[in-house]
Amino acid sequence: MLTTASVFLDTLRKAGVTHAFVNWGNDHPAFLEELERQRVEAGETALEIVTSPNEMVALSAAQGFAQVTGVPALVIVHVDCGTQALAGAVHNVDRGRTPVLIFAGMAPFSGQGELKGSKNEWPMWPQDVPDQAAIVRQYMRHCTQIMSGKNVSKTLLRALQFAMSEPKGPVYISARREALEEELDPQAAQVTNAVDIKKWPAIYPTAVPQDAVDTITDALLSAKFPLILAGHTGRDTSTVEPLTQLADKLGIALFMAGSSAVSVPYSHPHFLGISFGGKNALLDEADVIVVLDADVPWIDAKGNAPRPGAKVFVVDPDPLKQTYGWSHVDADIICRADVGVALRQLLAAADAAAARIDTAAVAARSRALAARHEELIAGFVRAEATLRDPAVAEPPFVLGALRTAVAAHTPSHGAQTLWLNEGISNYPGVFDHIRPSVPGSMIASGGSSLGWALGAAVGTGLGAKGKHDLTVAVVGDGTFLFGVPSTAYWMARRYKTPYLTVIINNGGWASPKASLLGIYPNGLGSQAPGSRLSVGFGPDMPDYSQIAAAAGGAWGRRVSDPAEFEQVFKEAIRVVLEEKRCAVVDCIVRSIEVVS
Repeated sequence: MLTTASVFLDTLRKAGVTHAFVNWGNDHPAFLEELERQRVEAGETALEIVTSPNEMVALSAAQGFAQVTGVPALVIVHVDCGTQALAGAVHNVDRGRTPVLIFAGMAPFSGQGELKGSKNEWPMWPQDVPDQAAIVRQYMRHCTQIMSGKNVSKTLLRALQFAMSEPKGPVYISARREALEEELDPQAAQVTNAVDIKKWPAIYPTAVPQDAVDTITDALLSAKFPLILAGHTGRDTSTVEPLTQLADKLGIALFMAGSSAVSVPYSHPHFLGISFGGKNALLDEADVIVVLDADVPWIDAKGNAPRPGAKVFVVDPDPLKQTYGWSHVDADIICRADVGVALRQLLAAADAAAARIDTAAVAARSRALAARHEELIAGFVRAEATLRDPAVAEPPFVLGALRTAVAAHTPSHGAQTLWLNEGISNYPGVFDHIRPSVPGSMIASGGSSLGWALGAAVGTGLGAKGKHDLTVAVVGDGTFLFGVPSTAYWMARRYKTPYLTVIINNGGWASPKASLLGIYPNGLGSQAPGSRLSVGFGPDMPDYSQIAAAAGGAWGRRVSDPAEFEQVFKEAIRVVLEEKRCAVVDCIVRSIEVVS
């Protein structure tokens, strides 16, 4: 006899879902029984089940999986309690526009044995909340409840359509225990859930209206200093080539604005930097600005604004940022469109207007951009070689040594390394000093809730097995703890997804201190050490690498002497590649306890 849970799993399998990151509870007996039936009858389960002892790690792993595969992953958690334990990862999959399906059971609605699955354990009364989906609804693309096994396939496929349509993101599915336990006659279930998966597609990518394409193209052709601010375009690796081709053809400066992926290769001669805040001096020069899929193209309070008379065009799957309380860019044209489609339209329009291109001006502009790009990279190199105190490592030094070690000691010389960036206060520095040039080679959560990288590294390892010769997660010491390392490294060992973790350890939370200085640059707190401000961990900080060793058998080393970094990174890489286990290098850098 089949149950709703049987059809649930079979539908997702047919729809292409392959992995479920699970944290079981009293709402899931139907799933557990069905999975065992599959093992007994077929020798394996329809989906690969990944046991996840912490819900936030489960969702972070699912996000990492979906980020590298493009395939939505399933996360199963326990009623309202497990839904709340998803924590900040819910924010990340929303803001990171990552397609994941979150399923949570609900407490039974019957309490005296009227139906199979009725309440029979005491927690089921306090777990019966009035509106469970309200916990996460504002972050979801769609919330739905499975009411019967007779239409469960259609319910799931509709949810998948929301998850996979731009702007992509998470969906929340729930079901009472009685609904999951509903017994279905196999023939009747086959009839009522008969669906053609191909008839439930995601929304087709949207193009820019032709008159807008013409207006933007005309502006780019007549510009003296055209500038493209690329935000999250690199999440779709196919956008990188048309973007760089357009820049080459028209002599356009390229800048990454708050990117969560490699939207522009660092090797491209028109690339002029990345920013997550601060002053962007390029805005003072640009007379035409095209903003592509950027959540925060610039911060007004930091003295940013396009120069008077500059033309601004916005192309984004969600240009108004409809779930943001406040967001605005003064623009001449705003288009809701797929960036990849838009770039190909603009490239075709530029080709069609070849006779109107001032090739001499484009060549001169390209030479000037290349010179500025060379100086930008030279500045990074100088920073990596500079130590204010020869006995104290600085983040640029550590990251430069890491990049060099990965290039020297991996089979691909770094070309097939996957970097997970959760450096936070060092977030732009991780980009600048690793300098990724391969599309898809560096990713971030796309949100601002910390603790993504450790779990995401497990998910990327499951999703991209064999594609990368090394995965490196770069985190801060605070971020490391947010990532629930006891769960993440246990999962990495169990599911054979070893990776290297590099902790930029400044002894606490640098970001809150930076926020303080942003409002009170000369206030009382500006001269206080981190521990006095309650943002520093002080001398009693955990031995982070040994947490990973205890939880997942990881190799670990704390290092502070600049002379030792090269050798320590070499050994850590060897452990991951040869011993197939995680390695954690805890890099002590200048502490926030030091008042500069």
